[in-house]
Amino acid sequence: QSLPPPLFHAPTARFPDLLSPTLLAALAALRGPIGTGPGDGDAAQSAPGDGGAALRGLVREEMPGVYSFEMFQEHFCEKMIAELENFEESGLPLRRPNSMNNYGVLVNEMGMSGFMTRLQEEITQPISSVLFPVQGEWLDHHHSFSVRYTAGEDLGLDMHSDDSDVTFNTCLGKPGFTAAGLTFCGIMGRPDHRLFKHRYVHAAGRCVVHLGRQRHGADDISEGTRVNLIMWNKSQAFRASTLSNPPYQQEEAEPSEQCLSYTHDRDFGRHKEMTSKQRQHARGWCPPKGFEFQG
Repeated sequence: QSLPPPLFHAPTARFPDLLSPTLLAALAALRGPIGTGPGDGDAAQSAPGDGGAALRGLVREEMPGVYSFEMFQEHFCEKMIAELENFEESGLPLRRPNSMNNYGVLVNEMGMSGFMTRLQEEITQPISSVLFPVQGEWLDHHHSFSVRYTAGEDLGLDMHSDDSDVTFNTCLGKPGFTAAGLTFCGIMGRPDHRLFKHRYVHAAGRCVVHLGRQRHGADDISEGTRVNLIMWNKSQAFRASTLSNPPYQQEEAEPSEQCLSYTHDRDFGRHKEMTSKQRQHARGWCPPKGFEFQG
């Protein structure tokens, strides 16, 4: 049985009660006030806006193509974690979010599909259209899930890219976790794909947004538990275009050690020693033969 429904009930969920006030103000400047129900924001979408100026002023550019901003209020993070834990303890059928995370929940399958679709339509779509106008102009479906990292379970996540056009990754907590960040490298298929770019440190309520093709990995957590809510936003229009599958380019340098993937890189063993556990997950293909650095 789910917890009391008003927070997540799609027709009545009030985003002004859940989202950061600074984010709401920036989105109101872009499209008009965010409504309290599915139809309330529709008229505002045709209203003249600021072209995204307030939103660009709000987000923090972590590196080119990676941005962060305050997303959810603290009480939403707490109640969302409680709902996730309640679902996991319910005994209901549970599918894990993907092939790499062993601990997490497909939130679309726990009665939150409508809520997450509203979140995409009213929040992640307008943000994506400003920050990533090519990939994010016409988002039309999503894969939304939680992940959990803690001692004795998943500690982190190997380097990878997402089956997403634009990824929104929001840290929910829990309070007390330490040394839990994301390491970012280049964009898949570009010459700097496997070169280190930036280390982002999570904070509860804060969202980091990036292209799905941006290579990244979750650093090992050293203390506490971290739960994140992730939305892989997808666009059929973008995926049907030639821009979605650019030609793979030759690597320009030896890969950075922290950007290597034991799961995906066929030359991982040439750069780092592979453990027996890592060998169990290895299915290397990257980079395609002939596209690795030739120096």
